[in-house]
Parts: sequence; structure tokens; C-alpha cells
Amino acid sequence: MNNYREQYTTADGKSVRPVVSLTCNFSKPVGDKPALLSFDEVETFFHEFGHGLHGLLSQCTYVSIAGTNVSRDFVELPSQIMEHWAAEPEVLKMYAKHYQTGEVIPQELIDKMDKAGKFNQGFVTSEFIAAAFLDMDFHTITNQGDIDVNAFEKTALDKLGLIKEIIPRYRPTYFAHAFSWGYSSGYYAYTWAEVLDADAFNAYKETGDIFNQDVAKSFRKIFLNAGTVMNQ
Repeated sequence: MNNYREQYTTADGKSVRPVVSLTCNFSKPVGDKPALLSFDEVETFFHEFGHGLHGLLSQCTYVSIAGTNVSRDFVELPSQIMEHWAAEPEVLKMYAKHYQTGEVIPQELIDKMDKAGKFNQGFVTSEFIAAAFLDMDFHTITNQGDIDVNAFEKTALDKLGLIKEIIPRYRPTYFAHAFSWGYSSGYYAYTWAEVLDADAFNAYKETGDIFNQDVAKSFRKIFLNAGTVMNQ
């Protein structure tokens, strides 16, 4: 998700609306078949659409707190909560259809996806936390001068006691989030936000309606419209 123009309010009270785009590196069509997305790509789309809504629905005075210009501890809540809808059976049956026959995804396959989504979560959590610790280690270096990035990474991971079968989710030599876009020393925010988005989505689930309009209006007003002060 990216902004060509961010929302703000002029001195005379006019709200200047944002211009938001989503740019996704999805699978290309093969032969005479259309582009068929993996479920991972679908989750990515829902995630980035959440960032898009955060930008589009902003109702702030200042650009510095509008849309996604918020604390890293918070910015992944509006995006990650959308991933919950992507996997809900009620939503899957709206978009997950056979591209040739139009057949709606069968419940049996939905059940298998649900079980598969719970598999290997210890590994997934460990590789993510390892990357977050590594990110923090880079941003707490006190000595000046050149460093051997690979050696530094090995020392940091050895300190964690990370086994060889598990590596960090991303390596620092190519991962921009470690050093830019406001995520410097804040990569942990994705895991932190998982607590927030799970709690927020549960507010919908508790009503028995994942499209509950009252909860949706509250979520929009409290989280998407308001903005918060940046932590930088």
C-alpha cells in the first residue's frame, strides 16, 4: 500500500482526500489460464487492503497523524485484522470459486485449510521473533565503524540459541523493513499487533455476525478515522 497523496484538513476546514494504491507482486497467468492466486497471496491482498482502508478513511487534521502515519505498535492492526475475514468460511464462499466451473469452495476444503493454518506455528513464531531480535540488535549497536553483517547476524542468533533448522524470517542484507519505512527497530510490531487484531476481530465474532454494522462503525471511528501520534 502506498499514498500518492495523504489525507489532511486545510485551515478553512476542508478535508483533502487521499490517493491510495495497492501494488502486489502476484502470480502471473500461465498459458491460457488466468492469474490464479495462492491463499497466501489472497491474505496479502486483504492485509494491504486493510492498510488502504486506514489511509482512505482517515479523518485527521494533520498529515503527520493521518492514515498509516501512526505508531509502529499500531499500524499493523488495521491490516492484519483484514486477514481474519480472508479465511472466514462465510467470506471464502463469496470469492473462492473454481475459475472454470464457478463451483464454490467446498466445506471439506475449508476445514482442511483451517487445520493446515494451525500447523507449524511454533516454527513460524520462532523465525519471526528471531528476525525481530536481530532487528533490535542492529539498532542498539553502540560502537562505530564497519561490521561484518553475516558475522553479526550469526552472533546475534547464536545468542538466542536458535537451532540451525530455523533461520530468521528475513535476512538484513535485503529486507528494507529493517532499516526504512518507520520499521527500524520496530519489526516486532507485527507480532504485537496480532494481539490487538485478534481482540478487535473477536468483537465481531462475539456478536455472531462478522459483518456487524455497529462494531464496524465503532472500529472505523476509533481506529481508522482518528490517527495517532507517531513514535519517531
